[in-house]
Parts: sequence; C-alpha cells; structure tokens
Amino acid sequence: MNTLLRLLAKSGLLKKDLDYHLLRAAMVIIFAWFGYDKWFESEIRGLIPLITHGPFIFWTIPVLGVRGTSYLLGTSEWTFGSLLLLGFWNKKLGVLGALGSCCTFIATFTILPFAPGAWEPSAGGFPAMTIVSAFLLKDLVLLVVSVYLLKQDVERVMAAHEMASFPR
Repeated sequence: MNTLLRLLAKSGLLKKDLDYHLLRAAMVIIFAWFGYDKWFESEIRGLIPLITHGPFIFWTIPVLGVRGTSYLLGTSEWTFGSLLLLGFWNKKLGVLGALGSCCTFIATFTILPFAPGAWEPSAGGFPAMTIVSAFLLKDLVLLVVSVYLLKQDVERVMAAHEMASFPR
C-alpha cells in the first residue's frame, strides 16, 4: 500500500489544483453538450414531462412555449459554460458561471420528487429508480461540483482582493 501511495504522490495526479481544473473542464464540456442539445426540438419535447413538473421551471413552457423554453435553456447552458470556461483565467467570471450552474442544477434536481414515472411501481415505487429518476439523480453530483467550484472561485477572488489591498 505504501508503494502505491508513493507512486500516486509522484504521478502528478495529486497536483494541488488538478481536481479543480478537471472539474471545471468537465462542467464546461457538460454545459456545451447539454446546451447544444437544447437547440433541437426532439430534445426539448423529450424533456417536457420533466420541465412541467419542475417546481422552479414549470412556468417556462406556458410562458415561452416549447421553442422559447428550448432557447432559454440552451442559451443559459452555453452562457454558464462559457463563464466557467472564462473562469480558468478570470475567477470573478468563474463565480458567475458557478452561481448559474448551481441555479441550473437546483432547478433540475428538485424535479426528482415530482417527475412522472420516476419510481418503479413493480419494485414498490420509491426508492426503486427508473431511468427518469436516474437521469435526474446525476444532477445531484453536478450541483455538488458547482458548489465546489463556487467555493473555490470565491476563495480565490477574495484572496486576490486581500493581496491587492495589502500595503506594499
């Protein structure tokens, strides 16, 4: 075990910010891909049952229509992904991207208790998942990653601010 630990320590996998950068990159890719899909009517039509049961997003289809909801979601996802990407260089923009990301995944994860067909009736219902609940459950991890990025970026912005205001 000690040999394995030494190998891992020397490998660079445990580099100080590697996890932070990998999580940021993963979120950028996820938002780019999810945002891309929202521009196709087939994607948004498949999400209508979830959107209409979301406690924070149920209003979008009645107010904006299917196409407008698609544009709103796609644009939001590309905006938050772009802000997260820019956060590699500008932590204040990273904070905005992480905040948007947190809001996104709060809005989607909170659909879980209300989603039609989320719990397998033949297995007694909750907590036996169907593909619907499994699809939404991933948003819990994405929310946690978003909170982690938000915390890291706020700490880095505050540290830079403190360094800048330090008398020289």
